[in-house]
Amino acid sequence: MGEIMSGLESVPSAYLSIGFLTVLGIIMPLTNFVITWFVRPRVDPARPHITRSYLLEGYERDHSLYPRRLTTFECGSEPVGDAMIQFHFQYYWYAIIFLVFDVAFMFLVLGGVVASDATSPGAGAGAVEEAKSALMLLGVFFTIISLGVWYVFRKRGRIYI
Repeated sequence: MGEIMSGLESVPSAYLSIGFLTVLGIIMPLTNFVITWFVRPRVDPARPHITRSYLLEGYERDHSLYPRRLTTFECGSEPVGDAMIQFHFQYYWYAIIFLVFDVAFMFLVLGGVVASDATSPGAGAGAVEEAKSALMLLGVFFTIISLGVWYVFRKRGRIYI
């Protein structure tokens, strides 16, 4: 307990990289939006069928020759019928199971780090018992998730809301 912590092991420096990545994750898309706003071709207010670039002078495109540009399409084919379609929720269970196990494996890696720290040479006296209880709790977590997936498979993916 009377150990002096170096700068690399202090709490603020541990979260400094997370804060830096958060700021970087916010700045990168915002920079992309700002650059796109300045570079993209704009619609001429006097002639709405013409787009022109303010960055490249003299670059104008006449879209009046393309009357289909205002229609809705998907993959180049003409739309047929109404845009509102009905689909079953049962197709989402693949995505839900993927997300559940994605989070579960994140906790599994965390459990591996706890076990690795408990068996390191500088670990405390009760570290192994704490790691065993943490891994047992992780096992209970995986058991509950596995029971949920078993329940979904037992229903053959038919989830009614």
